[in-house]
Amino acid sequence: MFRKIIATTALITMMTGVSVAADFPERELLGVVMWGAGGATDTVARAANPAAEEALGKPIVVLNKSGGAGAISTAYVNAAPSDGYTFLYGAENPQLHPIMGVSSLDYSSFYPVNILGRGVAVIVVPAESKYQTMADLMADIAANPGAVKMGSTGPGGLPSTIAALIKNSADFEVTAIPFDGEGPGLTAMLGNEVDFMPAGISAAAEQIKAGKMRALAVVNPEPVDTLPDVPAITDAVAGMSKFLPWGPFYGVFVKNDTPDDVKAKLVSAFDTAAKSEAFTTLMANKGNIIMNISGDEASAFLKKWQQVTAWALQDTGAAKVSPESLGIARP
Repeated sequence: MFRKIIATTALITMMTGVSVAADFPERELLGVVMWGAGGATDTVARAANPAAEEALGKPIVVLNKSGGAGAISTAYVNAAPSDGYTFLYGAENPQLHPIMGVSSLDYSSFYPVNILGRGVAVIVVPAESKYQTMADLMADIAANPGAVKMGSTGPGGLPSTIAALIKNSADFEVTAIPFDGEGPGLTAMLGNEVDFMPAGISAAAEQIKAGKMRALAVVNPEPVDTLPDVPAITDAVAGMSKFLPWGPFYGVFVKNDTPDDVKAKLVSAFDTAAKSEAFTTLMANKGNIIMNISGDEASAFLKKWQQVTAWALQDTGAAKVSPESLGIARP
């Protein structure tokens, strides 16, 4: 009788788990954005959110939780229940956290629901800046090591990583001033708190078009359609060619042990979102490239991106922890 009770209890528990997954979602979800409002990750997340809500049939509350170059939001989602109701709207930063000594947590602890797209970075200055070209900026940095101030988002963020790639190619000794995301950093640059900032085109494009900022270069081997008159960074820093193409990416992540049925529903919803007119229009306007990949394909992309970037940081002396000690193979 006791064995029958145990077996029955186990069956009920298993059936309940299946039912929970089958009924997912039964309430609103929480999408945690790892950067502040107005930045590139926030812009991409809010463009995808409406179509994902419609596909899931439940609202998604967007929470901006910046800090620690994305480590705070990543840890927040990692501490939440593995039920799919809390997910991360993340960028590339966690892939560098172990290398930069920020956190041991990277995307290997998460399931990539969707890598929505990748961006192209741009080097921007205020419109009234004395720097007219990327060559002007590089010449001043070479002549005055440490005197030029660069807007940053902290160790492992997009600006610091681009700085490491440039430093591995040319003289590039700058003073990095950290801000809680690209949006706040670009605002500070317009207030002349810093001299320049590497940022995603999606965060800077509107200000460039409005004439408030000037783009010196796109971090790409050739110009892009969004800013066709802006030269490639390789024109001024030829050594960058070995690292390109490279850029930020934006995705949706849940904990690895989230039930498979829940993962599948989220994958389907964000596949729909990535194909929506509102999202595709925004990505085109911002100069981003839509990827819309998930599962094994997305995991392979994440691994390669981490290898290339981690070893670039190691080779410039910017890494705090050797990629080799973390089991990250040189690409």
